[in-house]
Amino acid sequence: MPRRTVAKLATVSAVVAASVLAVAPSAHADLVTYCVGTGGAVTVPNDLYVPAGESCALTGTTITGNVSVAAGGNLVVTGGTVSGEVRVASNGYLDATDTTIGGQVVLAAGGYGAFLKDARTGAITVRPKGSTTIDSFLFVEESTVTGNVNVQAGEVRLDRGTQVERNVSSTGTYYTDVHDSFVDGSLSVLNSSTGSVVCGSAVRGLATFSGNLGGVQLGPNGTLDSCASGGYWGRDVSVTNTTGGVTVDDNIIDGQLTVTSNNPAAQVAANNRIRGGVTGEQAGAGAARAARTAAPADREEAGEQRAQTRRTSAVQEAVAAGDARL
Repeated sequence: MPRRTVAKLATVSAVVAASVLAVAPSAHADLVTYCVGTGGAVTVPNDLYVPAGESCALTGTTITGNVSVAAGGNLVVTGGTVSGEVRVASNGYLDATDTTIGGQVVLAAGGYGAFLKDARTGAITVRPKGSTTIDSFLFVEESTVTGNVNVQAGEVRLDRGTQVERNVSSTGTYYTDVHDSFVDGSLSVLNSSTGSVVCGSAVRGLATFSGNLGGVQLGPNGTLDSCASGGYWGRDVSVTNTTGGVTVDDNIIDGQLTVTSNNPAAQVAANNRIRGGVTGEQAGAGAARAARTAAPADREEAGEQRAQTRRTSAVQEAVAAGDARL
């Protein structure tokens, strides 16, 4: 299995106090339910709030409003439904499995991360890191995103049958990888510090990779990650101003491939089928397969470990705190 994720889902010190139910009116006289602890298959008829530094673990819960996770808080939802949006503050964490989120998911600057598995959500936004010290992450597996994915910090991986119904835009991340997934719109990866890998995936719209320092790998046989196959690209693909190496292997591109201003020159294998031809500088034919080396073995497994560690800690301490009176 591909393993490129740098250790991110490492530790969490989620402190869960006694279960609390507090209701407060907003400017519109709406109610807010505070959650600390665990909750089951009940309906929360208003917004849900996880206080700073606390953990809330919900199973089969329906939330009819919006959800806010305060700084340092943790929200783990399994088999749930959120009618509105989910906003996660600095050092906050969202873990949603087999869950539907009707609105968007927003991770604030310095947010710890978001892990979605077998989930369905609206748009996803990860804010720029700014002056914070925490590198965020967004890991999405076997999920559907009905809006845009816009990420501007940390580690990004779309994997295992994930579908994005609109566009994916990544700027200034640590890396942005797409494995075995489908993007119905465009894909843009700009200024990533350790590059981008796209394997076994389909992108219907334009694809742009530019200014990535760690390289770009489209398909197998590259130096960044191990994977079994290339992908399908419905329109033009552009890889420019990239350092660290560019490899394009085993892809079908129903448009033109542009590879300019890359250092070293791009390696474009003969087994690609490129309808519009190739424009730009390429390495010699003998070098196109020279990147067949052992890929780093830390990315995906370490990332999953980081998510699992924080999830396990949050759930265990939420259970220890007792049932939240939702």
